[in-house]
Amino acid sequence: MSKLAVIYENNDYLVVNKAAGLISEKSPYEDITVETQVFKHLLKSKRKPYIGIIHRLDRVTSGVLILAKKKSILVEFNTLFSSRKVQKTYLAIVKNKPAKNKGNLVNFLIKNNKEKRADIVQSKSNESLNCILSYQVIGENNFGYILEIKPKTGRFHQIRAQLSNIGLPIIGDEKYGSDQEYLPRSICLHAWKLAYEVSGDKVPRTFEAPLPNDKFWSFKSI
Repeated sequence: MSKLAVIYENNDYLVVNKAAGLISEKSPYEDITVETQVFKHLLKSKRKPYIGIIHRLDRVTSGVLILAKKKSILVEFNTLFSSRKVQKTYLAIVKNKPAKNKGNLVNFLIKNNKEKRADIVQSKSNESLNCILSYQVIGENNFGYILEIKPKTGRFHQIRAQLSNIGLPIIGDEKYGSDQEYLPRSICLHAWKLAYEVSGDKVPRTFEAPLPNDKFWSFKSI
């Protein structure tokens, strides 16, 4: 299993590059999670470290993840996320070329708890949630096309479901229709950048996670 990859750390929080295959939070059913890795890391400098889970990434997704080291910082980040002052940028690889090189996807989504997936539905209902993202083709390789994606909402499996809905399942994502194999417990979806606004700062603070080190992520920019 991959070692903890720290992108940035200060007294308030820790930014890591989550490895695909791990869940974010500790679990009685998992020996190793990002949270347990971070706890072990923090034990080197603190006897009883605090870890606040600010946000999560799916097991199959890699990339930027921030964890709070103080309860007050967890509250601050929760406020930033709820007020939409955090912008996440993902990269995804899809087999088929999109009909348009860039665009916006606006859908209604229902969480299917039985099958642990998200279903796109045609109309609004009491159970559905709106989901919005923008995408742009930024590269290509022998496996497919690399999309830069910026979600405007943070719904369960949003990117995976919305791309699949337009015939662009993410490579390796069998749950949403991909017929291409990728690495075990992984799909070609990477949380590439995370930027957040802080009062008094002239520009957002941005953290970037290096791309996975495998042949799928070597591409030519277009």
